[in-house]
Amino acid sequence: MIRKLEKTDVDKVANLWLEANLTAHDFISEKYWKDHFNMVKEQLLQAEVYIYEDCQNISGFIGITEYVEGIFVSEKMRSQGIGKQLLDFVKDKKSKLYLNVYQKNIRAVQFYQREDFEIDCESIDEDTRERDYEMIWKEI
Repeated sequence: MIRKLEKTDVDKVANLWLEANLTAHDFISEKYWKDHFNMVKEQLLQAEVYIYEDCQNISGFIGITEYVEGIFVSEKMRSQGIGKQLLDFVKDKKSKLYLNVYQKNIRAVQFYQREDFEIDCESIDEDTRERDYEMIWKEI
């Protein structure tokens, strides 16, 4: 089931954010993610966030505007269609989405390409100094 984030979800979602970033971005220091943890936790309630919940277990979430802040799925639940379900859910609400994804996160780049996102440009994330792609999806 996909539903909107509630205040009581914040701790679980923030911990999922940290776990997902640490496992998906091993090329970025653990300290970077941990240093941003409290800021992200505060921002969650101010953002448009949808969670994927199964048997009262939060397995993933997506944060959006027109910009996809990220899709985060717990490591043990990856490759089970949760990210696709979350993305399809927001595609039904938006006619255009864009995001940035680290080039070294090959799995995520391939996922977004399968989901009809196209690489618009390349840049360097100023915080991490890592190369990334800006990718765009538009409703047909």
